[in-house]
Amino acid sequence: MEKGAKDERSRFWTVYQKVASQHDDQFLEQYGGDMDIVLIFSGLFSAVNTAFIATMEPSDATTTDALLTQIITLMVMNSHGTPITDTYPLPVPPAYSNGQIWFQTLAYASLSFSLLAAFGAVLGKQWLRIYKLKRFGCGSLEEQGKNRQSKFDSLKAWHLDAVLQTFPVLLEISLLLFGISLSAYVWTQQRTITSIIIATTVLGCLFHWCTLFASLLSPDCPFQTP
Repeated sequence: MEKGAKDERSRFWTVYQKVASQHDDQFLEQYGGDMDIVLIFSGLFSAVNTAFIATMEPSDATTTDALLTQIITLMVMNSHGTPITDTYPLPVPPAYSNGQIWFQTLAYASLSFSLLAAFGAVLGKQWLRIYKLKRFGCGSLEEQGKNRQSKFDSLKAWHLDAVLQTFPVLLEISLLLFGISLSAYVWTQQRTITSIIIATTVLGCLFHWCTLFASLLSPDCPFQTP
């Protein structure tokens, strides 16, 4: 009886380890892939956003032109022996307008959300790697199974899956803020182009909301969002 009970427990933990490994592999592949996507996209998007922020900076061309004009004037006066009696104050650099402040506020907020998503994805990759390496631990088959179950229970108790799902959401918020900032900035430059940008942003939002709503209505819908 005792030997049969040991064999039964051994078979149970063997099956448990096999099923648990299959479940963990699926979990790690799903969220590990999501974190890779967030890292790649946030890196590319941050570069685009940074370039956009640089274009919204007040232009120094006016200040440079004024300085060159003053230098040329002084050189001409000096070449003709004309005494320089007037003072030439340095031109004041152009200040930020109220519109530029709001545009850059939205753009910097977008960049911050993008970087925060990337930082979270890096942490998420580390958390998943630690769980993968330490889920079973050492010891007998039964001890490994109990250790894995304890790790898995902690993973559920601390809602790791929900935390990992927030990082793509941060990236979506970053995209929305970027679209608003870009639309508002171009509106001050060329309103015809702005209409195209606004239409594209609204279309993207509607498409995302429709696919999300469809996934909520039908579990078999292919447009599932983690």
